[in-house]
Amino acid sequence: MKKMSSPIVTEKVKDHQDLNAFISLAGSLYKDDPCWIEPLHLERREHLSVKNPASEHITWCAWIAKRDGVPVGRITAQIDTLHRELYGPDTGHFGMLEAIDDQEVFNSLFSAAESWLREHGAKQITGPFSLNINQESGLLIEGFDTPPSALMNHGHPYYQKHLLAQHYAPAIDLLAYWMRIDEIKFPAPLKAMMARERARIQIRPLDRSRFEAEMQTLRDIFNDAWAKNWGFVPFTEKEFSEMGAQLKLLVPNDFIYIAEIDGEPCAFIVAMPNINEAILPLNGRLLPFGWLRLLWKLKVTGTRTARIPLMGVKQHYQFSRRGPTLALLLVEALKKSFIKRKIGAFEMSWILETNTGMRTIMERMGANAYKRYRLYEKHI
Repeated sequence: MKKMSSPIVTEKVKDHQDLNAFISLAGSLYKDDPCWIEPLHLERREHLSVKNPASEHITWCAWIAKRDGVPVGRITAQIDTLHRELYGPDTGHFGMLEAIDDQEVFNSLFSAAESWLREHGAKQITGPFSLNINQESGLLIEGFDTPPSALMNHGHPYYQKHLLAQHYAPAIDLLAYWMRIDEIKFPAPLKAMMARERARIQIRPLDRSRFEAEMQTLRDIFNDAWAKNWGFVPFTEKEFSEMGAQLKLLVPNDFIYIAEIDGEPCAFIVAMPNINEAILPLNGRLLPFGWLRLLWKLKVTGTRTARIPLMGVKQHYQFSRRGPTLALLLVEALKKSFIKRKIGAFEMSWILETNTGMRTIMERMGANAYKRYRLYEKHI
Protein backbone atom coordinates (compact mmCIF):
# COMPACT_ATOMS: atom_id res chain seq x y z
CA MET A 1 0.00 0.00 0.00
CA LYS A 2 1.37 3.41 -1.01
CA LYS A 3 2.23 5.61 1.94
CA MET A 4 0.37 8.94 1.97
CA SER A 5 2.60 12.02 2.16
CA SER A 6 2.16 14.39 5.07
CA PRO A 7 0.20 17.60 4.41
CA ILE A 8 1.93 20.89 3.67
CA VAL A 9 1.75 23.52 6.39
CA THR A 10 2.58 27.08 5.31
CA GLU A 11 3.39 29.56 8.06
CA LYS A 12 4.26 33.25 8.17
CA VAL A 13 7.80 34.32 8.95
CA LYS A 14 7.36 35.90 12.37
CA ASP A 15 10.73 36.11 14.09
CA HIS A 16 14.50 35.95 13.70
CA GLN A 17 14.53 32.16 13.77
CA ASP A 18 11.91 31.96 11.03
CA LEU A 19 13.86 34.47 8.94
CA ASN A 20 17.05 32.43 9.25
CA ALA A 21 15.14 29.34 8.09
CA PHE A 22 13.67 31.33 5.20
CA ILE A 23 17.11 32.50 4.07
CA SER A 24 18.84 29.14 4.58
CA LEU A 25 16.25 27.14 2.63
CA ALA A 26 17.63 28.06 -0.79
CA GLY A 27 21.03 26.52 -0.10
CA SER A 28 19.47 23.17 0.81
CA LEU A 29 17.46 23.14 -2.43
CA TYR A 30 20.56 23.70 -4.59
CA LYS A 31 23.07 21.52 -2.72
CA ASP A 32 23.53 19.32 -5.81
CA ASP A 33 23.62 22.21 -8.33
CA PRO A 34 27.21 23.09 -9.31
CA CYS A 35 26.05 26.51 -10.54
CA TRP A 36 24.54 27.58 -7.22
CA ILE A 37 26.25 30.41 -5.34
CA GLU A 38 25.00 30.92 -1.78
CA PRO A 39 24.12 34.60 -1.14
CA LEU A 40 25.62 36.16 1.95
CA HIS A 41 23.12 35.52 4.74
CA LEU A 42 23.95 38.82 6.42
CA GLU A 43 23.15 40.71 3.22
CA ARG A 44 19.86 38.81 2.81
CA ARG A 45 18.84 39.62 6.41
CA GLU A 46 19.56 43.31 5.85
CA HIS A 47 17.70 43.20 2.56
CA LEU A 48 14.63 42.02 4.45
CA SER A 49 15.00 44.57 7.25
CA VAL A 50 14.38 48.26 7.81
CA LYS A 51 18.03 48.81 6.85
CA ASN A 52 16.87 48.40 3.25
CA PRO A 53 15.76 51.93 2.25
CA ALA A 54 13.13 50.40 -0.05
CA SER A 55 11.27 49.44 3.14
CA GLU A 56 9.99 53.02 3.23
CA HIS A 57 7.68 52.26 0.31
CA ILE A 58 7.46 48.43 0.31
CA THR A 59 5.38 46.38 2.75
CA TRP A 60 5.99 42.64 2.59
CA CYS A 61 5.13 39.34 4.19
CA ALA A 62 6.96 36.01 3.89
CA TRP A 63 5.97 32.37 4.34
CA ILE A 64 7.71 29.04 4.72
CA ALA A 65 6.04 25.81 3.60
CA LYS A 66 6.86 22.77 5.70
CA ARG A 67 6.24 19.03 5.53
CA ASP A 68 6.73 17.12 8.78
CA GLY A 69 8.32 20.27 10.18
CA VAL A 70 10.97 20.42 7.45
CA PRO A 71 11.06 23.58 5.23
CA VAL A 72 10.28 22.71 1.60
CA GLY A 73 9.35 26.09 0.10
CA ARG A 74 9.21 29.83 0.60
CA ILE A 75 7.65 32.95 -0.94
CA THR A 76 7.12 36.65 -0.28
CA ALA A 77 4.25 38.95 -1.19
CA GLN A 78 4.74 42.69 -1.26
CA ILE A 79 2.97 46.00 -1.87
CA ASP A 80 5.02 48.86 -3.32
CA THR A 81 3.37 52.26 -2.84
CA LEU A 82 5.61 53.85 -5.50
CA HIS A 83 4.47 51.21 -7.98
CA ARG A 84 0.84 51.86 -7.05
CA GLU A 85 1.27 55.60 -7.61
CA LEU A 86 2.32 54.85 -11.20
CA TYR A 87 0.19 51.81 -12.10
CA GLY A 88 -2.88 51.90 -9.90
CA PRO A 89 -3.93 51.12 -6.33
CA ASP A 90 -4.61 47.43 -7.00
CA THR A 91 -1.10 46.17 -7.86
CA GLY A 92 0.95 43.68 -5.86
CA HIS A 93 3.98 41.44 -6.28
CA PHE A 94 5.44 38.11 -5.24
CA GLY A 95 9.05 37.04 -5.00
CA MET A 96 11.95 35.15 -3.44
CA LEU A 97 10.29 31.94 -4.57
CA GLU A 98 12.12 28.68 -3.83
CA ALA A 99 10.60 25.21 -3.43
CA ILE A 100 10.93 21.51 -4.07
CA ASP A 101 9.38 20.04 -7.21
CA ASP A 102 5.94 19.47 -5.71
CA GLN A 103 2.74 21.09 -6.97
CA GLU A 104 1.15 20.86 -3.52
CA VAL A 105 3.94 23.04 -2.12
CA PHE A 106 3.46 25.67 -4.83
CA ASN A 107 -0.30 25.59 -4.32
CA SER A 108 0.10 26.28 -0.62
CA LEU A 109 2.68 29.03 -1.08
CA PHE A 110 0.71 30.92 -3.71
CA SER A 111 -2.53 30.50 -1.80
CA ALA A 112 -0.96 32.24 1.20
CA ALA A 113 0.68 35.00 -0.87
CA GLU A 114 -2.39 35.74 -2.98
CA SER A 115 -4.71 35.81 0.03
CA TRP A 116 -2.45 38.37 1.73
CA LEU A 117 -2.29 40.47 -1.43
CA ARG A 118 -6.09 40.44 -1.78
CA GLU A 119 -6.35 41.64 1.80
CA HIS A 120 -4.15 44.56 0.77
CA GLY A 121 -6.33 45.46 -2.20
CA ALA A 122 -4.33 43.76 -4.96
CA LYS A 123 -6.06 42.49 -8.08
CA GLN A 124 -3.05 42.45 -10.41
CA ILE A 125 -0.01 40.44 -9.34
CA THR A 126 3.42 40.42 -11.03
CA GLY A 127 6.70 38.78 -10.13
CA PRO A 128 9.01 37.42 -9.06
CA PHE A 129 10.77 40.44 -7.56
CA SER A 130 13.08 40.56 -4.57
CA LEU A 131 11.52 42.95 -3.53
CA ASN A 132 10.89 45.23 -6.53
CA ILE A 133 12.03 45.68 -10.11
CA ASN A 134 15.15 47.61 -9.06
CA GLN A 135 16.41 44.51 -7.22
CA GLU A 136 16.65 40.86 -8.31
CA SER A 137 13.91 40.30 -10.87
CA GLY A 138 12.51 37.51 -12.98
CA LEU A 139 12.39 33.73 -13.04
CA LEU A 140 15.32 32.04 -14.77
CA ILE A 141 14.03 30.08 -17.76
CA GLU A 142 17.20 29.81 -19.91
CA GLY A 143 20.82 29.60 -18.81
CA PHE A 144 20.72 27.06 -15.98
CA ASP A 145 24.17 25.69 -16.96
CA THR A 146 26.14 28.75 -15.81
CA PRO A 147 26.31 30.41 -12.38
CA PRO A 148 24.54 33.73 -11.82
CA SER A 149 26.48 36.98 -11.83
CA ALA A 150 26.43 39.31 -8.85
CA LEU A 151 22.94 40.27 -7.66
CA MET A 152 21.21 38.06 -10.23
CA ASN A 153 18.88 35.11 -9.66
CA HIS A 154 19.39 31.41 -10.20
CA GLY A 155 16.56 28.87 -10.29
CA HIS A 156 15.32 25.35 -11.01
CA PRO A 157 13.94 24.47 -14.46
CA TYR A 158 10.72 23.10 -12.94
CA TYR A 159 9.67 26.45 -11.48
CA GLN A 160 8.17 27.57 -14.77
CA LYS A 161 5.66 24.70 -15.00
CA HIS A 162 4.46 25.33 -11.46
CA LEU A 163 3.85 29.03 -12.13
CA LEU A 164 1.85 28.17 -15.23
CA ALA A 165 -0.15 25.70 -13.14
CA GLN A 166 -0.99 28.62 -10.83
CA HIS A 167 -2.41 30.40 -13.92
CA TYR A 168 0.35 33.00 -14.14
CA ALA A 169 1.00 34.21 -17.68
CA PRO A 170 4.27 35.54 -19.13
CA ALA A 171 4.46 39.34 -18.93
CA ILE A 172 7.90 40.23 -20.28
CA ASP A 173 11.39 38.73 -20.53
CA LEU A 174 14.67 40.14 -19.23
CA LEU A 175 17.93 39.20 -20.95
CA ALA A 176 21.48 38.89 -19.68
CA TYR A 177 24.25 39.29 -22.25
CA TRP A 178 27.71 37.77 -21.91
CA MET A 179 30.79 39.04 -23.67
CA ARG A 180 34.50 38.30 -23.62
CA ILE A 181 36.66 41.43 -23.56
CA ASP A 182 38.94 40.15 -26.31
CA GLU A 183 35.91 39.60 -28.56
CA ILE A 184 34.45 43.12 -28.31
CA LYS A 185 34.30 44.60 -31.76
CA PHE A 186 33.10 47.87 -33.20
CA PRO A 187 32.15 47.25 -36.84
CA ALA A 188 32.84 50.04 -39.35
CA PRO A 189 29.31 51.57 -39.17
CA LEU A 190 29.55 51.79 -35.38
CA LYS A 191 33.03 53.28 -35.54
CA ALA A 192 31.74 55.90 -37.97
CA MET A 193 28.93 56.83 -35.56
CA MET A 194 31.40 57.15 -32.71
CA ALA A 195 33.86 59.23 -34.77
CA ARG A 196 31.18 61.74 -35.75
CA GLU A 197 30.31 62.49 -32.12
CA ARG A 198 33.61 62.24 -30.28
CA ALA A 199 34.29 65.98 -30.39
CA ARG A 200 30.89 66.78 -28.87
CA ILE A 201 30.61 64.00 -26.26
CA GLN A 202 32.88 63.92 -23.23
CA ILE A 203 33.27 60.60 -21.39
CA ARG A 204 34.69 60.98 -17.90
CA PRO A 205 35.16 58.67 -14.90
CA LEU A 206 33.39 59.20 -11.60
CA ASP A 207 34.75 62.10 -9.54
CA ARG A 208 35.07 60.53 -6.10
CA SER A 209 35.77 63.93 -4.49
CA ARG A 210 32.14 64.81 -5.35
CA PHE A 211 30.73 61.37 -4.66
CA GLU A 212 27.31 62.31 -3.26
CA ALA A 213 26.69 64.82 -6.06
CA GLU A 214 27.78 62.27 -8.64
CA MET A 215 25.35 59.70 -7.22
CA GLN A 216 22.55 62.24 -7.53
CA THR A 217 23.53 62.81 -11.15
CA LEU A 218 23.37 59.06 -11.86
CA ARG A 219 19.98 58.80 -10.15
CA ASP A 220 18.56 61.71 -12.15
CA ILE A 221 19.73 60.17 -15.43
CA PHE A 222 18.45 56.69 -14.52
CA ASN A 223 15.01 57.86 -13.44
CA ASP A 224 14.67 59.88 -16.64
CA ALA A 225 16.11 57.20 -18.93
CA TRP A 226 13.98 54.32 -17.61
CA ALA A 227 10.75 56.23 -16.91
CA LYS A 228 8.85 54.79 -19.88
CA ASN A 229 10.12 51.22 -19.56
CA TRP A 230 7.89 48.32 -18.54
CA GLY A 231 7.31 48.20 -14.79
CA PHE A 232 9.55 51.19 -14.02
CA VAL A 233 9.72 52.31 -10.41
CA PRO A 234 12.02 55.26 -9.62
CA PHE A 235 14.94 54.97 -7.26
CA THR A 236 14.40 57.13 -4.19
CA GLU A 237 17.19 59.36 -2.97
CA LYS A 238 17.82 57.09 0.03
CA GLU A 239 17.91 53.96 -2.15
CA PHE A 240 20.47 55.45 -4.49
CA SER A 241 22.49 56.78 -1.57
CA GLU A 242 22.64 53.27 -0.10
CA MET A 243 23.62 51.87 -3.48
CA GLY A 244 26.29 54.55 -3.69
CA ALA A 245 27.74 53.46 -0.33
CA GLN A 246 28.06 49.92 -1.68
CA LEU A 247 29.58 51.09 -4.95
CA LYS A 248 32.06 53.27 -3.08
CA LEU A 249 33.30 50.22 -1.19
CA LEU A 250 33.33 47.70 -4.04
CA VAL A 251 33.78 49.59 -7.30
CA PRO A 252 36.90 51.42 -8.55
CA ASN A 253 36.45 54.90 -10.01
CA ASP A 254 37.10 53.78 -13.56
CA PHE A 255 34.18 51.33 -13.46
CA ILE A 256 31.73 54.24 -13.50
CA TYR A 257 31.63 56.62 -16.45
CA ILE A 258 29.43 59.65 -17.16
CA ALA A 259 28.82 61.05 -20.63
CA GLU A 260 28.33 64.79 -21.07
CA ILE A 261 27.23 66.90 -24.01
CA ASP A 262 28.10 70.59 -23.78
CA GLY A 263 28.92 70.03 -20.11
CA GLU A 264 25.52 68.48 -19.28
CA PRO A 265 25.43 64.87 -17.99
CA CYS A 266 23.22 62.82 -20.30
CA ALA A 267 24.24 59.16 -19.90
CA PHE A 268 26.18 56.85 -17.59
CA ILE A 269 27.37 53.29 -17.15
CA VAL A 270 28.25 51.37 -13.97
CA ALA A 271 30.26 48.15 -13.78
CA MET A 272 31.09 46.13 -10.71
CA PRO A 273 33.43 43.25 -10.01
CA ASN A 274 31.53 39.98 -10.10
CA ILE A 275 31.46 39.50 -6.34
CA ASN A 276 29.96 36.04 -6.82
CA GLU A 277 33.48 34.88 -7.63
CA ALA A 278 34.55 36.11 -4.21
CA ILE A 279 31.62 34.79 -2.15
CA LEU A 280 31.51 31.34 -3.78
CA PRO A 281 33.73 29.64 -1.14
CA LEU A 282 32.04 31.40 1.81
CA ASN A 283 28.78 29.39 1.71
CA GLY A 284 26.83 32.47 2.70
CA ARG A 285 28.84 33.25 5.84
CA LEU A 286 31.08 36.24 6.49
CA LEU A 287 32.12 35.13 9.98
CA PRO A 288 34.56 34.39 11.40
CA PHE A 289 37.02 35.03 8.53
CA GLY A 290 34.86 35.22 5.42
CA TRP A 291 35.00 39.00 5.28
CA LEU A 292 38.82 38.84 5.10
CA ARG A 293 38.65 36.44 2.15
CA LEU A 294 36.10 38.67 0.47
CA LEU A 295 38.17 41.85 0.84
CA TRP A 296 41.33 40.03 -0.28
CA LYS A 297 39.61 38.79 -3.42
CA LEU A 298 38.10 42.17 -4.27
CA LYS A 299 40.98 44.45 -3.33
CA VAL A 300 44.10 42.34 -3.89
CA THR A 301 43.66 39.48 -6.32
CA GLY A 302 40.60 40.92 -8.08
CA THR A 303 37.87 39.12 -9.99
CA ARG A 304 38.23 37.93 -13.55
CA THR A 305 34.68 38.83 -14.55
CA ALA A 306 32.38 41.81 -14.05
CA ARG A 307 28.76 42.80 -14.37
CA ILE A 308 27.23 45.97 -15.80
CA PRO A 309 24.06 46.38 -13.69
CA LEU A 310 23.23 50.00 -14.50
CA MET A 311 23.21 52.07 -17.66
CA GLY A 312 21.04 54.92 -18.82
CA VAL A 313 20.70 57.44 -21.63
CA LYS A 314 18.35 60.38 -21.11
CA GLN A 315 15.13 60.16 -23.09
CA HIS A 316 16.00 63.30 -25.07
CA TYR A 317 18.75 61.35 -26.85
CA GLN A 318 17.27 57.83 -26.95
CA PHE A 319 15.63 58.11 -30.37
CA SER A 320 18.34 60.19 -32.01
CA ARG A 321 21.64 59.12 -33.53
CA ARG A 322 23.38 60.22 -30.34
CA GLY A 323 21.52 57.67 -28.20
CA PRO A 324 23.35 54.55 -29.43
CA THR A 325 26.57 56.56 -29.82
CA LEU A 326 26.51 57.49 -26.16
CA ALA A 327 26.11 53.82 -25.25
CA LEU A 328 28.95 52.77 -27.54
CA LEU A 329 31.37 55.36 -26.20
CA LEU A 330 30.59 54.37 -22.61
CA VAL A 331 31.22 50.68 -23.37
CA GLU A 332 34.45 51.62 -25.15
CA ALA A 333 35.65 53.47 -22.04
CA LEU A 334 34.79 50.51 -19.82
CA LYS A 335 36.63 48.12 -22.12
CA LYS A 336 39.89 49.97 -21.39
CA SER A 337 39.25 49.76 -17.65
CA PHE A 338 38.47 46.06 -17.89
CA ILE A 339 41.68 45.36 -19.78
CA LYS A 340 43.68 47.39 -17.24
CA ARG A 341 42.21 45.35 -14.37
CA LYS A 342 42.51 41.99 -16.18
CA ILE A 343 38.77 41.45 -16.43
CA GLY A 344 38.29 38.75 -19.06
CA ALA A 345 34.52 38.87 -19.58
CA PHE A 346 31.43 40.66 -18.38
CA GLU A 347 27.68 40.33 -18.12
CA MET A 348 25.36 43.18 -19.05
CA SER A 349 22.06 42.67 -17.29
CA TRP A 350 19.35 42.98 -17.39
CA ILE A 351 17.98 44.28 -20.70
CA LEU A 352 14.27 44.23 -21.51
CA GLU A 353 13.51 41.92 -24.42
CA THR A 354 11.63 44.84 -26.01
CA ASN A 355 14.69 47.14 -25.85
CA THR A 356 15.69 46.39 -29.42
CA GLY A 357 18.03 49.39 -29.62
CA MET A 358 20.31 48.25 -26.81
CA ARG A 359 20.05 44.61 -27.81
CA THR A 360 21.13 45.47 -31.36
CA ILE A 361 24.16 47.37 -30.08
CA MET A 362 25.23 44.49 -27.84
CA GLU A 363 24.78 41.89 -30.55
CA ARG A 364 26.64 43.93 -33.17
CA MET A 365 29.55 44.19 -30.75
CA GLY A 366 29.54 40.38 -30.42
CA ALA A 367 27.66 39.83 -27.15
CA ASN A 368 25.54 36.72 -26.61
CA ALA A 369 22.17 36.62 -24.82
CA TYR A 370 22.98 33.66 -22.60
CA LYS A 371 20.35 33.92 -19.86
CA ARG A 372 16.65 34.72 -19.97
CA TYR A 373 14.53 35.70 -16.99
CA ARG A 374 10.75 35.91 -17.18
CA LEU A 375 8.28 38.02 -15.26
CA TYR A 376 4.76 36.69 -14.82
CA GLU A 377 1.40 38.30 -14.15
CA LYS A 378 -2.01 37.24 -12.94
CA HIS A 379 -5.34 38.94 -12.36
CA ILE A 380 -7.24 37.84 -9.26
